[in-house]
Amino acid sequence: MDLLEREQHLLDLRSWQAQAARDGGLVVLASGEAGIGKTTLLQEFLRGRGAAPALWGACDALHTPRPLAPLHDIALQTRGRLLELMESEATRGTLLAAVLDRLSAAPAPVVVFEDLHWADEATLDLLKFLGRRIHRTHALLVLTYRDDEVGARHPLKAVIGDLPRDGIRRLQLGPLSAGAVERLAARARRPARGLHRITGGNPFFVTEILATHSDNVPMNVRDAVLARATRLAPEAREIAELACIVPGRTEIRLLQQVAGGEAGIEGCLEIGMRMDAEFLAFRHELARRALEDSLAPGRRRDLHRRVLAALKLWPGVSPARLAHHADGAQLAAEVLESAPAAAAKAAGVGAHREAVSLYELALRYAHDLAPRPRAELLDALSVEHYLTGQEDKAADARREAIGLWSGLNERRRQGDGLRWLSRFVWMLGRRAAAERHASEAIAVLEGTAGPELAMAYSTRAQLDMLNNHHHPAIEWAHRAIALAEPAGYDEVLCHALNSLGMSRLEGGEEGGWSDLQRSLSLALARDLQDHAARAYANMIYGHLWRRDYAAASGVLGEGLAYCEDWDLDLYGRYFLATRARLQFERGRWQEAVGDLEAALNHPDVAPVTRIIALTLIGQLRLRRGEPDAGTPLTEAQELADATQELQRLGPLAIANAEGAWIRGDDRDILRHVRPAYELALRQRHPWVLGGLTIWLWRAGARAAAVPGLARPYVLEMAGDVCGAADAWAALECPFECAMALASGGEPEMLRSLGILQRLGLGAAADGLRRRMQARGMRRIPRGPREATRSHVHGLTPRESEILALMADGLRNADIAARLYLSTRTVDHHVSAILGKLGAASRAQAVAALARNAHRGADRAEADAGR
Repeated sequence: MDLLEREQHLLDLRSWQAQAARDGGLVVLASGEAGIGKTTLLQEFLRGRGAAPALWGACDALHTPRPLAPLHDIALQTRGRLLELMESEATRGTLLAAVLDRLSAAPAPVVVFEDLHWADEATLDLLKFLGRRIHRTHALLVLTYRDDEVGARHPLKAVIGDLPRDGIRRLQLGPLSAGAVERLAARARRPARGLHRITGGNPFFVTEILATHSDNVPMNVRDAVLARATRLAPEAREIAELACIVPGRTEIRLLQQVAGGEAGIEGCLEIGMRMDAEFLAFRHELARRALEDSLAPGRRRDLHRRVLAALKLWPGVSPARLAHHADGAQLAAEVLESAPAAAAKAAGVGAHREAVSLYELALRYAHDLAPRPRAELLDALSVEHYLTGQEDKAADARREAIGLWSGLNERRRQGDGLRWLSRFVWMLGRRAAAERHASEAIAVLEGTAGPELAMAYSTRAQLDMLNNHHHPAIEWAHRAIALAEPAGYDEVLCHALNSLGMSRLEGGEEGGWSDLQRSLSLALARDLQDHAARAYANMIYGHLWRRDYAAASGVLGEGLAYCEDWDLDLYGRYFLATRARLQFERGRWQEAVGDLEAALNHPDVAPVTRIIALTLIGQLRLRRGEPDAGTPLTEAQELADATQELQRLGPLAIANAEGAWIRGDDRDILRHVRPAYELALRQRHPWVLGGLTIWLWRAGARAAAVPGLARPYVLEMAGDVCGAADAWAALECPFECAMALASGGEPEMLRSLGILQRLGLGAAADGLRRRMQARGMRRIPRGPREATRSHVHGLTPRESEILALMADGLRNADIAARLYLSTRTVDHHVSAILGKLGAASRAQAVAALARNAHRGADRAEADAGR
């Protein structure tokens, strides 16, 4: 086949296949608009692939995507173990391992997953799993999608962002040139005038329009597709219309069963449909949709009914497929039978967004449903809303279900619903409502038997633990454990031990570590992944808040490895932000920023993770004197205020106190710190309370120190700033060391200034200089910013960073998103860079960067030769 203007793409694919076979597997991202020729290109590539087998699967364009649709296609091709696992509904872990084994088989396969803009959540999880492990194989995994349908918040975008960059190759197909369109028109013996302008060079549009055999060029592809369909004989038209309501490929046996007639199927080939031994398919999804959209509503319903009646006689048909046609036929009873089953199956493989759509589909037909089955649908829907981050919708569905269970006098279901509702509204930042619903759940469930009451007790313990009410939390946790342990409710036991351990630790009981370790061990043994990750998180938190960095680093490594193994991205990003905080407190800015960028590089970062990351970004900008420190801190404050939790509000108060200290505004220090300090007084944690108390003391609130504070704070408030600085130095906290010295006399302040300058914290150093001047000190070192002066063009570190990103081809908006700046701030930086470099354009600035890099390399080589 002669593919116009696709020769380089074919060469790239062949080169990458050879590289994968030699050095380890690769992922190819093949993107382009609908009709651009992605499928045709890959078919041509696979025709000349040599010995490598090819596996091809596609995502469905059903109303709700069928979970793991590409894997179903591939299982049918491979038969064997993979097909057995798909038909037996194996666990997610077993299925993923089997797919990885198949990709690791020899000879190395080429695997195509097509139309990923329609991918369900389980398929996206599969891609993430395979993409992170593709280097263990020698396979070439090709993923096709329409880039014009994958926006910044599309789930596929997040998956691509999570894949290892060194294992990705990109193949973007553009439109044909005017010359190529003219050559196609010449082959069809048709005039080319205006054709490129009308089609935009889209190969499918060009082909369809050239196939109309009309002297007039249709204005859009829909007209072209329908013009070809009008030429069909009645029996072929019947087949084409049946096929157009079946997304993807249609089984020939289905068409024969519903419509009959080999002649009709053969006739469809005249309009460009494709047929193999088992399936008939439109050459492009656009053509299928154009014909489907042209059907009258009554005709469409009739076709769906006929297809549904036939599919119900087949064994093993996906309930999602049945639900699609039942909805098209508008048959309520059929929808209510198939959609909940399809939703449960989708949830079982992790396709939670698809489960939401299917439960919502069922509820649209549930007007006359009895209270019990309706309440069961609402319960299931609420959990799926929760798992997809739609807590407000989860709460609404659960409230309606609670009302139905109450009317049925089902106390256990009503109480468990209240417990779930407590969790949902807590996630929304409504603490008072969460506590009220937790208490209501216990009141309803008291006197019942089962895990529901135990989990209600544990939920109450978690809420009290998060609010630093240690004694009530411990009491509720013990009550939950007393019910869960003898009955074997392992999940409840894990949950309660976790809250118990943290409450004991924060209350000063070292025995809390054994509770957390037991929770973790049980979760790992029972494969309770969410509880295991939560145990890791609390253990890390416990070490970090007492500044035991060695212990925190060890648990962080284990937790990150666990999240990587199980693709627990929610916790994985939280752990990255936590590791950034560890690096930040030790003065390792570059490592901290790298982790922060990785943690925030996702459209759906959890609020708790964003609070940590945004606080650190704003705090570092304040210390360095960089612009836009207020933007991340303001967003973090809005998120933290909703939680009313000290672990979120305390670090923010300290970050804002540092900013006020740098400005010389001690009143503002008091304003920021006092609310968090009042919360901390209840906890009496020596490090948490100490960090807030010391800032009140530095701002002039010199009341007697609270007993039990950590040693560095006690020393500073006692006037032994050198002892405090030594204690901080022993902990590897250079900034805190400098701040302790800043509270001393002239020698200590000079030492502090030297530390701040070496750390590159220009604004903090300037703030200290102003305080030194206010005390009448003279001969204060100016401390020029060495990084700026050493740059050949006087660029600041931030300007150098932005110039490097410009060299990578990023636009100002992309740079702003990467560095968490406003686009206007980046605009100002870019203007300053152009001015300092004497460049008239971005290209000239990047060229200057390259010249300087070469000069630097030449100087280094010359120095090495001396």
